[in-house]
Amino acid sequence: MTKRVFVTGGAGYVGSHCCKAFAEGGWEVVVYDNLSRGWRDFVRWGPLIVGDILDEDRLRQAMRDTKPDVVAHFAAMAYVGESTENPSLYYRTNSMGALSVLDAVLAANVPSILFSSTCASYGVPEYTPIDEEHPQCPINPYGWSKLIVEKMLADYGRAYGIRSVPLRYFNAAGADPAGEIGERHEPETHVIPLAIRGALRNDCTFTILGADFDTRDGTAVRDYIHVADLADAHSKALSYLCAGGESAVFNLGTGVGTSVAEIAAAVERITGRSLLRQIGPRRPGDPAMLVASAAKAHRCLGWVPFHSDIDTIVSTACHWHVQGG
Repeated sequence: MTKRVFVTGGAGYVGSHCCKAFAEGGWEVVVYDNLSRGWRDFVRWGPLIVGDILDEDRLRQAMRDTKPDVVAHFAAMAYVGESTENPSLYYRTNSMGALSVLDAVLAANVPSILFSSTCASYGVPEYTPIDEEHPQCPINPYGWSKLIVEKMLADYGRAYGIRSVPLRYFNAAGADPAGEIGERHEPETHVIPLAIRGALRNDCTFTILGADFDTRDGTAVRDYIHVADLADAHSKALSYLCAGGESAVFNLGTGVGTSVAEIAAAVERITGRSLLRQIGPRRPGDPAMLVASAAKAHRCLGWVPFHSDIDTIVSTACHWHVQGG
């Protein structure tokens, strides 16, 4: 029997790639998105219900009407810098919005929820690679807004029996290998699309935000995970939940860190074009290094990233942007 997944934020970057993976895995997909930061043309694998997660009546009615077997919650704001400038937006959308989703899940008797969380909940790492037992002490409102949701999920599990899997992403990157969807933000703040834009356009300078970090080349180091590998992990997590798996949290990363300077070099290598660069100030709330241990996801979900070497990430992203994405 076909199972149905209700996807909040399914018109966004990661959400849309996951919807494709869910549909390819045999799931019936329903997307719920207000399109404030998502894209209507990214909703290709199921119907779209236009609505806001903070509109509790509409959200509850949508869940009652569609009767999902599981909810996948992606809808959120996701810019670290913006979160420090406008924390109200982040706590309202990410934390209160998730509370609205959880109450709708409870009202619709949905037994489990998959949650898009973040490595930003760890803050400055005490050790690397970071495993799921690492202390969580965020250094920006974005990280706090997601950590609050993880605490809600744990409490709702204890009180109401709702099973949950929060997936703590490291740095999502790349584009659908088939070129159907990719990374599109407005405004664009993510390092790989900005570097590609700088290489492909003569009127753009790529700004490296900080060159004085305590890293091998002075630029920030991150664990970049291909969005197709993220989508595969979400599909495996849905199967885990629907098989009766207990609540659990998983890191999603590769265990390999790449610096911003190395990203710039990869973009030059893949495009064959020089990248005009400049050094800018650090972003508030940015740790020097974030690298994952994803051993638990490998062990419990059988998940292995296949697309996440940096050249594949940059190549798929370049293909998407060159074709007008």
